[in-house]
Amino acid sequence: MLIESIVLAIFVVSLGGVLLILIRKMPVLVELPQNGKTSIRNHHIILNIENRIKKIFVLFEKQIFWHRFLSWVKVMTMKVETKIDHLLHKIRKKAQKIDSELKDKK
Repeated sequence: MLIESIVLAIFVVSLGGVLLILIRKMPVLVELPQNGKTSIRNHHIILNIENRIKKIFVLFEKQIFWHRFLSWVKVMTMKVETKIDHLLHKIRKKAQKIDSELKDKK
């Protein structure tokens, strides 16, 4: 019987505490939107993050990354081709010089 009255007292005090908290917070709870949406989306940090994510999605949607990567590969390929062309030109000059020296010796 003593344990039951202690448990009942704890229950009543806890219920009273919950009711006291609800009464004190009632004005704030009344101001909350009824449809469940909060006004956190109107915060400038959240809007900034949403705009950045949208920009990233647009970049992927338009395949701008692929365009930049393929343009870079094209430029690098042209640079390598130019260097190879210069090397081949030097080799051909040396070969012509050696041929002309061999003809002069004969």
